[in-house]
Amino acid sequence: MKSKPEPAGAEPDTRHLLLLLQEMLRIRRFEERCAELYMEEKIRGFLHLYIGEEAVAVGVMQALTAEDAVIATYREHGHALARGLDMKAVMAEMYGKVTGSSRGRGGSMHIFDQAKRFYGGNAIVAGALPMAVGLALADQLQGRNRVTCCFFGEGAVAEGEFHESLNLAQLWQLPVLFVCENNRYAMGTALALSESEPRIFKKAESYGLAARAVDGMQVTEVEAAARADCEAIRAGGGPRFLECLTYRFRGHSMFDTQLYRTPDEVEQWQKKGPIVQLRHRLEQSGSLDEARWQQLEQAVRLEINAAVAFAEQSEFEPKSDLCRSVYQESQA
Repeated sequence: MKSKPEPAGAEPDTRHLLLLLQEMLRIRRFEERCAELYMEEKIRGFLHLYIGEEAVAVGVMQALTAEDAVIATYREHGHALARGLDMKAVMAEMYGKVTGSSRGRGGSMHIFDQAKRFYGGNAIVAGALPMAVGLALADQLQGRNRVTCCFFGEGAVAEGEFHESLNLAQLWQLPVLFVCENNRYAMGTALALSESEPRIFKKAESYGLAARAVDGMQVTEVEAAARADCEAIRAGGGPRFLECLTYRFRGHSMFDTQLYRTPDEVEQWQKKGPIVQLRHRLEQSGSLDEARWQQLEQAVRLEINAAVAFAEQSEFEPKSDLCRSVYQESQA
């Protein structure tokens, strides 16, 4: 769902900005609906919402091609939708239905689509980073000019896999774009209380990576940075590290009481959320009025309603398929 790339340094045209706004709105309304369905016990298990962070996934995806690989965390519904996965399949996966992107076996934290080169949805903190290194190494050995984009939260920097992965990626000059979605709290501890160096991009620089931080609440700033980084990677410049300073408006998961931050703090961040900022920008330029906004809302609402209906009407995987994709039949 990407529009034609803008020339370097050019102001994105109105059509492209409206596309970015629509993509962020799709994610926001999808996540809000999932929260409602979770409270109705139609979605079970764990649920980690992406509300507030939409600019990161949407902005970065503009820089990727269909041949590039994407790998993410357990907070990956937004990445899946921005990557172009069918919303019906994503919602069915949330329900645990066989029509889901992982046949209902993964649920919220394990959305996967090989055709889209979307490799999860990974529930282990920092677990996606070494897999991203492996995917990029495979492309390098095969001589394929692809980028592997790896999304992860700032909590991953406390894990050994983070450091091992950055070290190998730089040592072997692998085509990886590391995207840190720094929402400032990891699971529930402020970064300043757990890291002696809270600037994550500085940790990446210590391994020799070209690294920088951007405003993760500004979708066009994220897009511009991601495009420049991907261009450098494709030119053989080795891995790049992009720290997106963002903020999740909901708790770490649906079970989070959020005692580590105040309602006033959340409210202040909501006022400068990515959708609010881009909507205001378009309104100020005369490119968006209330009627057009309502059209966007209605289109998203209809898409989500169709996805929910599809999930509701779908079946669970039959017990006879329990061992499917688990054991390989002997060819002897």
